Amino acid sequence: MEDTHNQEYWNEAAKEKEFPTPFKIEEFEKHVSKEINILDVGCGYGRILNELYSNGFKNLTGIDYSKGMVERGLNEHPYLNLIKTDGDSIPFPDNKFDAVLLISVLTSNVKDEEQEKLISEIFRVLKDDGILYLTDFLINSDKRNLGRYQKYEDKYGIYGIFELPEGAVLRHHTEEHILKLTNDFKKIVFEKTVFDTMNGHKSNGFYYIGKKR
Repeated sequence: MEDTHNQEYWNEAAKEKEFPTPFKIEEFEKHVSKEINILDVGCGYGRILNELYSNGFKNLTGIDYSKGMVERGLNEHPYLNLIKTDGDSIPFPDNKFDAVLLISVLTSNVKDEEQEKLISEIFRVLKDDGILYLTDFLINSDKRNLGRYQKYEDKYGIYGIFELPEGAVLRHHTEEHILKLTNDFKKIVFEKTVFDTMNGHKSNGFYYIGKKR
């Protein structure tokens, strides 16, 4: 679901990047029990799963297509179940998980069809009434972001996609796009916020909790 160029970027980023995107664990805990089976899709180095583990959740699995991220995660948190995948599908049977986390993953799956496939795979592996916790970036209106959205719109055909100088291709989203993407889920929470990016900037963002219909 992500191209090789981005994969090389994330393998390199695993050596030094810290992901600051917040996880609203207090909000998440309102909708789940600590016995549930949780999958973190695009888990990176296991930052969120480790927070859940520290708060008493134990049935935890993480998948990521970046070998570097998974290796770092297993080195820092050897008690976590982190799995390297090919990024094309979620390698688990239907209706396996009670909750799926998707935290700052859509931003690096920039094409509509990639995002739709990913959400469809998440829907497949979730149990009925399973919970999707989703956090990502929204469109910004500052001069720096407006300039790069406009610069790359012609190249990619989508307003909000941009390239970083170090090589990654990323996307910021409209609220309408996110709600359309999650149309097969019953929206429980959609809250806009502002958070730090991995490169030390501020960005509009959101967190969303939905239930599989």
